Amino acid sequence: MNVFGVDIGGSGIKGAPVDLERGDLAEPRHKVLTPQPATPDGVAGCVADVVGKFGWQGPVGVTFPGVVTDSTVRTAANVDKAWIGVDAGRLLSERLGGLPVTVLNDADAAGVAEMTFGAGRGRTGTVILLTLGTGIGSAVFTDGRLVPNTELGHLELKGHDAETRASTKAKEDEDLTWEHWADRRLKKYLAHVEMLFSPELFIIGGGVSRKADKFLHLLDGIRAEIVPAKLQNNAGIVGAAMAATAASTATAARTGGPESAR
Repeated sequence: MNVFGVDIGGSGIKGAPVDLERGDLAEPRHKVLTPQPATPDGVAGCVADVVGKFGWQGPVGVTFPGVVTDSTVRTAANVDKAWIGVDAGRLLSERLGGLPVTVLNDADAAGVAEMTFGAGRGRTGTVILLTLGTGIGSAVFTDGRLVPNTELGHLELKGHDAETRASTKAKEDEDLTWEHWADRRLKKYLAHVEMLFSPELFIIGGGVSRKADKFLHLLDGIRAEIVPAKLQNNAGIVGAAMAATAASTATAARTGGPESAR
């Protein structure tokens, strides 16, 4: 069964139908730049463009780079603050002509996908996925169960939000070498997270996971195993589609009606 997933990021918005039997994209994804400023109306228009590119009719899962509870946005660190308090599910459903929309935290979506189809599959204990990009997203699992909306990118590191020093954006903005970024920024951040949570496994996601060979070997001194995300930067799309399917199934169970899926 195919379900549509959209991943909203601070710099790009991408989406595609997802084959949930394989845990992979059913078609090549379509990506547009995140509007600046990333207001609710502007981002909703971009999501509509991405979904409309495929002529999709059916449930849609959407990730958001911030805390989301019951479809309402609670924080918005890397998009416009006008998002705070917005019922994102309702807004996006209206822009998509009434299609059912499920919204969840972006890193949580990526983490669920990686735990089901990727690097975390079959792993027990504490597993932490970190998405490195414009910011740092986090998804924490204990014996396969998600602790939602952890936002560990905002832990304090040298008096600043960790993501302002250890994200991929920080590396690019400051023109840091892989060695400097991994050894003096990312490793210190991982050591701090490890001290707090004692995970058995770190999964490094986001676009930088495609370049794991450039920096993972530099992260010595971390006790936990560190691996790149197998789904790489598609994990959020896959996890969003999984969330949409779960919501559709729950709705069908409550109403006694059939699932609405393509």
